[in-house]
Parts: sequence; structure tokens; C-alpha cells
Amino acid sequence: MSQTTEPSKGDILIIDDTPNNVRLLSTLLTNHGYEVRGVINGEIGLRAARSAVPDLILLDISMPKLSGYDVCEALKADPHTAAVPVIFISAFNEVGDKVKAFEVGGVDYITKPFQWAEVLARVQNQLKICLLQKQLQARNTQLHLEIQERAKAEAALQAANEKLQALANQDGLTGTSNRRHFDDYLLRWWQLCQAQGMISLILCDVDFFKPFNDHYGHLEGDRCLQILVQAIQNALDVLAPPHSLLARYGGEEFAIVLPETEPAQAQGIAQGIQSHVARAQIPHAYSTIHTNVTVSLGIATLHPTADSDPDQLISQADQALYMAKSQGRNQAIAYPGS
Repeated sequence: MSQTTEPSKGDILIIDDTPNNVRLLSTLLTNHGYEVRGVINGEIGLRAARSAVPDLILLDISMPKLSGYDVCEALKADPHTAAVPVIFISAFNEVGDKVKAFEVGGVDYITKPFQWAEVLARVQNQLKICLLQKQLQARNTQLHLEIQERAKAEAALQAANEKLQALANQDGLTGTSNRRHFDDYLLRWWQLCQAQGMISLILCDVDFFKPFNDHYGHLEGDRCLQILVQAIQNALDVLAPPHSLLARYGGEEFAIVLPETEPAQAQGIAQGIQSHVARAQIPHAYSTIHTNVTVSLGIATLHPTADSDPDQLISQADQALYMAKSQGRNQAIAYPGS
């Protein structure tokens, strides 16, 4: 029947130029379950510590060539051994010697001739502290990883929510904003412009779109709207303020919200939209006014007040659009007084 080997309580390196001290300490610690290595000078001690980093070092002060202070400073300067606790064991009993031992990085100090019980107690104490520090560091590392993973998950969730929100605000055919987003956006800017000035609205309708759909088919009708949206957006990118919004208002009708935009500027933007639509050159053989697709635009501008609402602006833009269509289409008309 095989015997089970007890796990080591820790790896201890003894550096002392007195072989008898090394032998006695090694026997004591080995009998109490520690793995022990012993060396008799500082140079060998540094090499031994770097080749196999111990859990604890017992270090004599008075040694030739490299003193215990020199060895401890070298250990603390090396990233591989800097965290290893060092207990000084020395015949020096002056306060200055002990203070210097702590200044160079020692964690404890045992005076020779040492007592066995004291050595064991101090060794156990430092290894326990070292173990707790390692456990704390491991826990902190784990917490850091968990925080990073949580941050990644939250970022992914936020991105997914933003994508869902964008999809909820987007018209499926043209990719521009939908009616719901238009209503929310206009109301928000209506409230903001009560303190900051005017707001303009352009309603844009595709001329003779029903004959276009009837003769070219609905797929070509969809493609026509997609090209028109791109042409209108190109015009807005050049002429409109950065916070303007293009939305599909319904069917072949589009709305452009222009916050903080004066009437003259809104008129110029509408004319720019007409120009960009003309450049798109979408053939329309069934229009009675042009060989290509054209648009009619109604423009309205108001200064929002606390006792008014966006419906008034929409109504004026709609009336202006009706005038543009009734006066021959393919033109931009502003509501009287805008």
C-alpha cells in the first residue's frame, strides 16, 4: 500500500556563511514540512533565488563579499524576486542594524542565538502573510477580469440596444428615419427652439408617383424612392445644418426638419434638393411635366412658443406643398409669411 506524501508547507532558502547554522535551520524546517535549500554566501544565494524563486528567505547579515544588506537590496531590485519576504537572522542586536534591515526590504528580524520556537513562529507568520497576499492578489486579478468581462458585456448590450433603437427609428425601405422618429425629433427640437430661435420644415412629395408605380412596377418604384433619398441627403449634407433630419413621412412623401434655420436658408435648401433630384435623372415617361422624376416642396418656418405645438408647423408646410402641386409641381413654395 503506497504512502501519501504530505504537500510542502513552503520553499525556504537559507543564506548564511556559517555551515552549522545552515544545517541546524535546514533540519528544523525540514522536520516541520518545509522544503529547504541552504547556501553559504550571497552570490550563490542570489543565483539560487533567481533560478527557483522561493517562498521565503532566511538571510544572515555578516557575510564576506556581499553582506546580507547587499543581497536583500539585489533581491528587491529584481522583479522576479522582489516580492519574496526576507527574514534577517543575525548576531547583530543593535537598533541601527535592525532599522537598516527593514530599510533594505526585510520583513522580520531574528537575533542569534535563535530559539527554535521563535524561528518556526516567525517563518509560519511570514508564509501565512505571503499566502494571504497571493490570495488577495489572485482575487483582485479575478475581480479585474470579471469587471472587464462585465464591461464588455455591458458595451455589447449597449451596442445591441443602440442598434435596435436605430432599427426602430429607421424606415425599412429607404434607410432614412421613419415617421415615429420624425415626430419625436420634431417635438424635441420644437421645445429646444422655444429658447433658441426658429425651426423650419420642408415637406417633399414625388410628382406623379402613382403613374410611375403603375407603369414601371413597384420594384422600380422602391428603387426610385431609394435614389431620391440619397439625392435629398446629399443636398442636406452640403446645405443644411448638421442637426437636420430627413424622414419618410408617408408613401412617396418626405419631411426635412431644419432646427435653427431662417426662412431664406430653408428656401435655399429646398432649391438645392430640387437640383440634386434633377441630377439623379430618374426617367419618368409618364410624368406630364418632365421626362425625369421631379419633386414638389412645401416650406414653413415658425418660432416655437410654449403655447404652440409642432402640428401648426406641419400644417403650414402641408399647405405650402399643396400650393406647389396646384401651381404646376416641380417647385418649392413657402407658406405665406414664413
